[in-house]
Amino acid sequence: MYAWIWRRLPGGWRTRAGIALALVLVFAAVLWYAVFPWLEPKAQFDHGVVNGTPASPTAPASPG
Repeated sequence: MYAWIWRRLPGGWRTRAGIALALVLVFAAVLWYAVFPWLEPKAQFDHGVVNGTPASPTAPASPG
């Protein structure tokens, strides 16, 4: 797939490398500013579950 993209880019290897770098940066920006913020409320990696019960952030810690 990457070879197919590389062959389709115009110019010499320096131009192709610059365009490829720009494409990677655009892809990363779309992930960072659009996909990840949309996904964060759905995934909720920071909410731990122990024994099938969601952890409450205000619950007191159990002793020892």
